[in-house]
Amino acid sequence: MFSSFSGTSVRKYLLLAVALIVLQGGLLWLEGQPAICACDYVKFWEGEVLSIGNSQHVTDWYTFSHVIHGFFFYFIAWLLFPRLSFAQRFLLAVGLEAGWEVIENTPWVINHYREQALAQGYFGDSILNSIVDTLAMIFGFFLAWRLPAKLTVVLAIVLEVFTGYFIHDGLALNVLNFLHQFDFIREWQGGA
Repeated sequence: MFSSFSGTSVRKYLLLAVALIVLQGGLLWLEGQPAICACDYVKFWEGEVLSIGNSQHVTDWYTFSHVIHGFFFYFIAWLLFPRLSFAQRFLLAVGLEAGWEVIENTPWVINHYREQALAQGYFGDSILNSIVDTLAMIFGFFLAWRLPAKLTVVLAIVLEVFTGYFIHDGLALNVLNFLHQFDFIREWQGGA
Protein backbone atom coordinates (compact mmCIF):
# COMPACT_ATOMS: atom_id res chain seq x y z
CA MET A 1 0.00 0.00 0.00
CA PHE A 2 2.52 2.60 1.11
CA SER A 3 5.39 0.47 -0.26
CA SER A 4 7.65 3.40 -1.13
CA PHE A 5 7.68 4.63 2.47
CA SER A 6 9.41 3.46 5.57
CA GLY A 7 7.40 2.15 8.51
CA THR A 8 7.86 5.52 10.21
CA SER A 9 6.36 7.39 7.24
CA VAL A 10 3.36 5.05 7.09
CA ARG A 11 2.71 5.53 10.80
CA LYS A 12 3.08 9.29 10.43
CA TYR A 13 0.44 9.53 7.68
CA LEU A 14 -1.91 7.12 9.43
CA LEU A 15 -1.58 9.06 12.69
CA LEU A 16 -2.25 12.31 10.84
CA ALA A 17 -5.36 10.75 9.26
CA VAL A 18 -6.56 9.57 12.67
CA ALA A 19 -5.88 13.05 14.06
CA LEU A 20 -8.02 14.59 11.30
CA ILE A 21 -10.88 12.21 12.11
CA VAL A 22 -10.58 12.97 15.84
CA LEU A 23 -10.59 16.69 14.99
CA GLN A 24 -13.71 16.11 12.86
CA GLY A 25 -15.45 14.46 15.81
CA GLY A 26 -14.38 17.24 18.16
CA LEU A 27 -15.61 19.99 15.87
CA LEU A 28 -18.94 18.20 15.40
CA TRP A 29 -19.26 17.95 19.17
CA LEU A 30 -18.57 21.70 19.44
CA GLU A 31 -21.27 22.28 16.80
CA GLY A 32 -23.68 20.45 19.10
CA GLN A 33 -24.08 17.24 17.09
CA PRO A 34 -25.01 14.20 19.22
CA ALA A 35 -22.48 11.42 19.67
CA ILE A 36 -25.11 8.81 18.76
CA CYS A 37 -28.75 8.84 17.77
CA ALA A 38 -31.01 10.85 20.08
CA CYS A 39 -33.00 7.63 20.38
CA ASP A 40 -30.21 6.45 22.76
CA TYR A 41 -29.37 3.23 20.93
CA VAL A 42 -27.15 2.33 18.01
CA LYS A 43 -28.11 0.28 14.97
CA PHE A 44 -25.64 -0.89 12.35
CA TRP A 45 -28.05 -0.05 9.48
CA GLU A 46 -30.81 2.52 9.26
CA GLY A 47 -32.76 1.70 6.13
CA GLU A 48 -35.58 4.20 6.57
CA VAL A 49 -34.67 7.48 4.88
CA LEU A 50 -37.58 9.45 6.33
CA SER A 51 -36.84 8.50 9.92
CA ILE A 52 -35.27 10.28 12.85
CA GLY A 53 -32.54 7.63 12.74
CA ASN A 54 -31.34 8.53 9.25
CA SER A 55 -27.76 9.84 9.45
CA GLN A 56 -27.75 8.96 13.15
CA HIS A 57 -26.77 5.30 13.23
CA VAL A 58 -23.63 3.56 11.99
CA THR A 59 -24.63 3.23 8.32
CA ASP A 60 -27.53 4.23 6.10
CA TRP A 61 -28.33 4.64 2.42
CA TYR A 62 -26.02 7.65 2.19
CA THR A 63 -22.99 5.58 3.24
CA PHE A 64 -22.82 4.46 -0.41
CA SER A 65 -22.40 8.12 -1.45
CA HIS A 66 -19.38 8.42 0.80
CA VAL A 67 -17.79 5.39 -0.84
CA ILE A 68 -18.23 7.24 -4.13
CA HIS A 69 -16.61 10.31 -2.53
CA GLY A 70 -13.56 8.10 -2.07
CA PHE A 71 -13.59 7.16 -5.76
CA PHE A 72 -13.77 10.83 -6.76
CA PHE A 73 -11.12 11.97 -4.29
CA TYR A 74 -8.74 9.26 -5.48
CA PHE A 75 -9.12 10.19 -9.15
CA ILE A 76 -9.08 13.95 -8.57
CA ALA A 77 -5.93 13.70 -6.43
CA TRP A 78 -4.33 11.39 -8.99
CA LEU A 79 -5.13 13.84 -11.83
CA LEU A 80 -4.40 17.14 -10.09
CA PHE A 81 -1.50 16.13 -7.85
CA PRO A 82 0.54 13.51 -9.73
CA ARG A 83 3.71 14.37 -7.83
CA LEU A 84 2.20 13.71 -4.43
CA SER A 85 2.74 10.28 -2.97
CA PHE A 86 -0.16 7.92 -2.42
CA ALA A 87 0.04 8.63 1.32
CA GLN A 88 -0.11 12.39 0.75
CA ARG A 89 -3.11 12.03 -1.57
CA PHE A 90 -4.75 9.78 1.03
CA LEU A 91 -4.23 12.39 3.73
CA LEU A 92 -5.60 15.11 1.44
CA ALA A 93 -8.73 12.98 0.81
CA VAL A 94 -9.25 12.38 4.54
CA GLY A 95 -8.89 16.10 5.18
CA LEU A 96 -11.41 16.96 2.45
CA GLU A 97 -13.94 14.44 3.70
CA ALA A 98 -13.51 15.42 7.35
CA GLY A 99 -13.85 19.07 6.38
CA TRP A 100 -16.99 18.36 4.38
CA GLU A 101 -18.49 16.43 7.30
CA VAL A 102 -17.96 19.44 9.57
CA ILE A 103 -19.38 21.90 7.02
CA GLU A 104 -22.30 19.57 6.22
CA ASN A 105 -23.39 19.75 9.85
CA THR A 106 -23.44 23.53 10.15
CA PRO A 107 -26.88 25.08 10.68
CA TRP A 108 -26.83 26.72 7.23
CA VAL A 109 -26.19 23.46 5.36
CA ILE A 110 -28.62 21.47 7.53
CA ASN A 111 -31.35 24.04 6.87
CA HIS A 112 -30.53 24.05 3.16
CA TYR A 113 -30.84 20.25 3.05
CA ARG A 114 -34.21 20.47 4.79
CA GLU A 115 -35.58 22.16 1.69
CA GLN A 116 -35.21 18.87 -0.18
CA ALA A 117 -38.09 16.41 -0.30
CA LEU A 118 -36.18 13.59 1.41
CA ALA A 119 -34.48 15.71 4.07
CA GLN A 120 -37.29 17.71 5.62
CA GLY A 121 -36.76 16.20 9.07
CA TYR A 122 -32.97 16.17 8.78
CA PHE A 123 -31.01 17.65 11.66
CA GLY A 124 -27.50 16.59 10.77
CA ASP A 125 -25.33 13.57 11.39
CA SER A 126 -24.48 12.01 14.69
CA ILE A 127 -20.75 12.07 15.35
CA LEU A 128 -20.72 8.27 15.00
CA ASN A 129 -22.41 8.41 11.57
CA SER A 130 -20.16 11.23 10.41
CA ILE A 131 -16.98 9.38 11.35
CA VAL A 132 -18.26 6.22 9.65
CA ASP A 133 -18.99 8.34 6.56
CA THR A 134 -15.31 9.35 6.54
CA LEU A 135 -14.31 5.69 6.95
CA ALA A 136 -16.59 4.82 4.01
CA MET A 137 -14.77 7.44 1.93
CA ILE A 138 -11.46 5.85 2.94
CA PHE A 139 -12.82 2.47 1.84
CA GLY A 140 -13.80 3.98 -1.53
CA PHE A 141 -10.40 5.65 -1.86
CA PHE A 142 -8.61 2.34 -1.36
CA LEU A 143 -11.00 0.55 -3.73
CA ALA A 144 -10.29 3.13 -6.42
CA TRP A 145 -6.56 2.66 -5.84
CA ARG A 146 -6.75 -1.13 -6.17
CA LEU A 147 -9.45 -1.62 -8.82
CA PRO A 148 -9.15 -0.84 -12.52
CA ALA A 149 -10.51 2.63 -13.32
CA LYS A 150 -13.28 1.27 -15.55
CA LEU A 151 -14.47 -1.07 -12.82
CA THR A 152 -14.48 1.80 -10.31
CA VAL A 153 -16.63 3.89 -12.67
CA VAL A 154 -19.02 0.96 -13.16
CA LEU A 155 -19.20 0.43 -9.40
CA ALA A 156 -20.01 4.13 -8.86
CA ILE A 157 -22.80 3.93 -11.44
CA VAL A 158 -24.17 0.74 -9.88
CA LEU A 159 -24.21 2.34 -6.41
CA GLU A 160 -25.98 5.43 -7.77
CA VAL A 161 -28.59 3.40 -9.66
CA PHE A 162 -29.06 1.10 -6.66
CA THR A 163 -29.74 3.94 -4.22
CA GLY A 164 -31.72 5.86 -6.83
CA TYR A 165 -34.00 2.88 -7.36
CA PHE A 166 -34.56 2.14 -3.69
CA ILE A 167 -34.70 5.61 -2.13
CA HIS A 168 -34.98 8.01 -5.07
CA ASP A 169 -31.73 9.67 -4.04
CA GLY A 170 -27.99 9.29 -4.30
CA LEU A 171 -24.86 11.39 -4.57
CA ALA A 172 -25.68 12.96 -7.95
CA LEU A 173 -29.27 13.82 -6.99
CA ASN A 174 -28.16 15.06 -3.59
CA VAL A 175 -25.63 17.45 -5.12
CA LEU A 176 -28.07 18.55 -7.83
CA ASN A 177 -30.82 19.23 -5.28
CA PHE A 178 -28.39 21.07 -3.05
CA LEU A 179 -27.47 23.41 -5.91
CA HIS A 180 -30.97 23.84 -7.34
CA GLN A 181 -34.37 22.33 -6.60
CA PHE A 182 -36.14 20.96 -9.67
CA ASP A 183 -39.88 20.40 -9.27
CA PHE A 184 -39.92 17.14 -11.24
CA ILE A 185 -37.19 15.66 -8.99
CA ARG A 186 -38.98 16.88 -5.85
CA GLU A 187 -42.21 15.25 -7.05
CA TRP A 188 -40.44 11.99 -7.90
CA GLN A 189 -38.65 11.90 -4.54
CA GLY A 190 -41.84 12.80 -2.71
CA GLY A 191 -43.68 9.92 -4.34
CA ALA A 192 -46.05 12.06 -6.40
